[in-house]
Amino acid sequence: MIGRIAGRIEYKGLDSVLIDVRGVGYVVHCSDRTMASLPGVGEAVALWTDLLVREDLLQLFGFPTLVEKEWHRLLMSVQGVGAKASLAILGTLGPDGVSRAIALGDWNAVKAAKGIGPKTAQRVVNELKDKAPTVMAMGAAGQSVPSFDEEVIETVALAAPKPVAKAPPKANASAQAEALSALSNLGYAPGEAAGAVAQAAGEAPDADTADLIRAALKLLAPKG
Repeated sequence: MIGRIAGRIEYKGLDSVLIDVRGVGYVVHCSDRTMASLPGVGEAVALWTDLLVREDLLQLFGFPTLVEKEWHRLLMSVQGVGAKASLAILGTLGPDGVSRAIALGDWNAVKAAKGIGPKTAQRVVNELKDKAPTVMAMGAAGQSVPSFDEEVIETVALAAPKPVAKAPPKANASAQAEALSALSNLGYAPGEAAGAVAQAAGEAPDADTADLIRAALKLLAPKG
């Protein structure tokens, strides 16, 4: 399995790039969004990769982040979504947009990708909604949060419902900060996101980031 490639760009096509790695050239297929973000010919580049193996074909697909690669693998697990469709979705929405669309059940956003019909878009949302928090947690954990953690924890603590029978342990602080970061990326206001994370943490003090995101999303979901 080729999981990552680092080398020099030798050629850029419409949907693929040729990367020279110590004299060996690898053709790596990328989304429109990734292609647009790549440096020029002759410059260094590093991409996370996923290898598609078929009887008569080997294809490498490249992604700028591990989170985007994980979304590609999950999208491909949905019936009717192949590599081309997955790249179309990621190229249209980006990893954060995919997280937002699936977590919020917005299949119309998924349908905006080229070649994706309404039925396929609905399958993507329905089949991946329970897996979205795990990938969102990966992205939140990878983000730098300078001097944000303590502020987040203070905000979460202030937003916690009163009275609190048992305060969440300090060990859960990073998970709360990461969950709040992920919810902020979805477009939730800091106050409502902090309140939901605080309540989720209060009810499950030992919950990890993904579980906090999952619980908070349920609390933030429209009622009725």
